[in-house]
Amino acid sequence: MTPAPPLGVYIHWPYCARICPYCDFNVFKDRGREGEQAALAAAIGEDLKAQAALTGPRELVSVFFGGGTPSLMDPQAVADLIALARSLWTPAPDLEVSLEANPTDAEAARFEALAQAGVGRLSLGLQALDDDALAFLGRNHDAAAGRRAAEAAARAFPRLSLDLIYARPDQTAAAWRAELLEAVALGAEHLSPYQLTIEAGTAFDRAVRRGRFTPPDPDLAAELFETTQEVLEAAGFTAYEVSNHARGEAARSRHNLVYWRGWDYVGAGPGAHGRIATEDGREATLAQARPADYIAAVQKTGLGFASREALSPVDAAEERLLLGLRIAEGVPYCELAALELSPRHPRVVELAEAGLIADDDPERLRATPAGRLVLDALTARLAG
Repeated sequence: MTPAPPLGVYIHWPYCARICPYCDFNVFKDRGREGEQAALAAAIGEDLKAQAALTGPRELVSVFFGGGTPSLMDPQAVADLIALARSLWTPAPDLEVSLEANPTDAEAARFEALAQAGVGRLSLGLQALDDDALAFLGRNHDAAAGRRAAEAAARAFPRLSLDLIYARPDQTAAAWRAELLEAVALGAEHLSPYQLTIEAGTAFDRAVRRGRFTPPDPDLAAELFETTQEVLEAAGFTAYEVSNHARGEAARSRHNLVYWRGWDYVGAGPGAHGRIATEDGREATLAQARPADYIAAVQKTGLGFASREALSPVDAAEERLLLGLRIAEGVPYCELAALELSPRHPRVVELAEAGLIADDDPERLRATPAGRLVLDALTARLAG
């Protein structure tokens, strides 16, 4: 019998002090309703218990608090949910517990309490180290607060990751190089530079359609991507994923690797996605989006699901392709059997000859650095 894959737990905390104009996540303005937030934390706990019955015994390798802004949570609620997850599944000896935070002074003041609650890895949404850029991005902190928060996080947590956004309007490669070097100097062992994308329905989407700003052209965006690779590689970071760079294997985000390697993860909290293997195959779960609806669903059924869908072998393989090609290690061909992909498949051969697919490993499908620049088109071509 094939052993059950390791398990990750994703907990979505949807409240934010401010909604950023580029964000298309399931978020709600934090209006300080402590009763509602306490009820939500309790509902997340009940949802986790019910989902543990679905997954059965598993090794728990990661717990990730995302959002939203989970650093706004009551640290005791964070501690309770970590303890609950550890009791429901068998924690790995090196269990990773991560939490996302914004670099405001108010949140930085909570870092010690969150570390004491059991968080070992902080993912800090720095986004930029330039005041004009931060104002454009709608952030409620300035660059000085970002630096203070990074320094406080480095003291409080064993592991620190910094998020940055590039391909902003009027950004140059030289300015981005300087900003990356400053971020490196802050001492984090993991950096996640993301290209600004204009997501449908966001405030930035409306601004672009109204002509208020123009995103950088694809050639400049590609230059900024290549600058990212050059600067961070020289600083000792390995690009183990398209937008994630780590100093050493231990610094890699274990939770994100759960996604990229196609392992199972439980999603709890409003709008959270999950992927769980059951006797009937791999299932995709999606939680109710609104906090009140999520709480009501848990109270009624024990689970917060809005939908629960069995993935066909083709759907599951396409998802493995889409996520697996993001990481440097790629995805085993055996996990793409439903797509009939192999080193000898005509599309694979064609893309290898074009320098977009590596041809040095008959067991794994991997994108080359050139392939990573056109990953969306590459995966679409491979999926047929």
